[in-house]
Amino acid sequence: MRAGIIPTLLGTAVTGATLYMNGEDIVKRGKRKRNVESMVASGLLGFGVAHLVLGSINMMKKQ
Repeated sequence: MRAGIIPTLLGTAVTGATLYMNGEDIVKRGKRKRNVESMVASGLLGFGVAHLVLGSINMMKKQ
């Protein structure tokens, strides 16, 4: 199995689930709306995107 496939799949799943559940709140979040749910959703989105990027970099490296 190629290196980096698991982090990439994890990042895809987390990013997709976060956007599916809270995508509207993340996009329309204003400066006044600072509830914990939107902050957690933004954190999960960042976690997913980071895994996508790092997994993709790991897959592209020659071994």
